[in-house]
Amino acid sequence: MSGHSKWSTIKRKKEKTDAQRAKIFTKIGREITVAVREGGPDPVSNGKLRDIIAKAKANNVPNDNIDRVIKKAAGETGGAAYEEITYEGYGPSGVAVVVEALTDNRNRTAGDMRHYFDKCGGNLGQSGSVGFLFTRQGQLLVETESLPAGRDEDALMEAALEAGAIDFLAEEADVLDIRTEPNDLGAVRDTLAEQGYRFATCEVAYIPTTTVVLANETDVKNMNKLLDLLDDNDDVQGVWHNWENAEE
Repeated sequence: MSGHSKWSTIKRKKEKTDAQRAKIFTKIGREITVAVREGGPDPVSNGKLRDIIAKAKANNVPNDNIDRVIKKAAGETGGAAYEEITYEGYGPSGVAVVVEALTDNRNRTAGDMRHYFDKCGGNLGQSGSVGFLFTRQGQLLVETESLPAGRDEDALMEAALEAGAIDFLAEEADVLDIRTEPNDLGAVRDTLAEQGYRFATCEVAYIPTTTVVLANETDVKNMNKLLDLLDDNDDVQGVWHNWENAEE
């Protein structure tokens, strides 16, 4: 997901969900498993689990699937030990890329990341190599067509700011972008959900402070290839970049 090319990337994610729904469910299921093991199966007391459930619903994961994963994780005494790792690097022509992974084998995942970046004309960097080009913010995207009856953009903006949002953007014709402090995402989401709002995505994202335009067709092709490789890797949970003219 890219914090800059907001809706184009969401649409890209939707296409991937339709084509690879099982893979999306598997990735989110892994996140749920880790959250349950760390904080228990009750989303009321486990804020991390509550946030992941919201993410799962935004990705159209059925409630039965979510409940099944939670019950299984709560009953497990062993299983793979997953580690959260953030990778940073540059894609073609200096596009900054941040990858969040959840892995049970850091050597395997690091090798995959290095291979992907090298193969697509980029390079995997050290921790902090591109992180300074992003800010961490909670991001809630709402499709205008999903607004409750009788509510418009102004009503959502007022509700979001009252709930604790720090910014409200309407740069795209068909999507509204709500920003929060990272730790306030869950509270803002829950407040708006209670008022009937639904979200196309809900997550703490890396928002780029500067962007890169790719003019070379080869660079564009390689950048799309890199994003596809990352999306297809089971260990990868989230991808952010500062490519401004990402495909829609």
